Amino acid sequence: MNLIRRPTSMATYRPRGIDDPFGRMVESMVEDMFAPFLANQGDTVATPRINVRETEKSFEIEAEMPGVKKEDVKVSVENQRVTIEAESKRDTEERAGENVVYSEHSTRRYMRSFTLPTDVDEASAQAHLDNGMLVLSLPKKQAGAATRLTVQ
Repeated sequence: MNLIRRPTSMATYRPRGIDDPFGRMVESMVEDMFAPFLANQGDTVATPRINVRETEKSFEIEAEMPGVKKEDVKVSVENQRVTIEAESKRDTEERAGENVVYSEHSTRRYMRSFTLPTDVDEASAQAHLDNGMLVLSLPKKQAGAATRLTVQ
């Protein structure tokens, strides 16, 4: 078996339908299998785990993004496509008097794009970040009322 590692920008930006359980299962299994080997690379992009709940009027989405601040999150909604991007930065430094004994800077990027089964009302969409959990409330776009025509 040959494994080909594609550039990060191509391999992580895969919009797919939310109702593809087999594709999500295989993707999750492969990511979990190779995560230890990719963890120390500086420019890796993580795919946040999401929960999607559909009600009559909206989609409620939760995405796990630990260590992310709300100013570092970008969510875009266009018709049926939802894209979540974020970045968490962490600096660690230990000093012994005036000397730096240990210093580490790490950055982790998150990116996920998926397609919902119906259009979303972008104007009424809301996002909230609390303790590393991004919560999106995406109301469904209401279909236009049918117009009755008089036959002449």
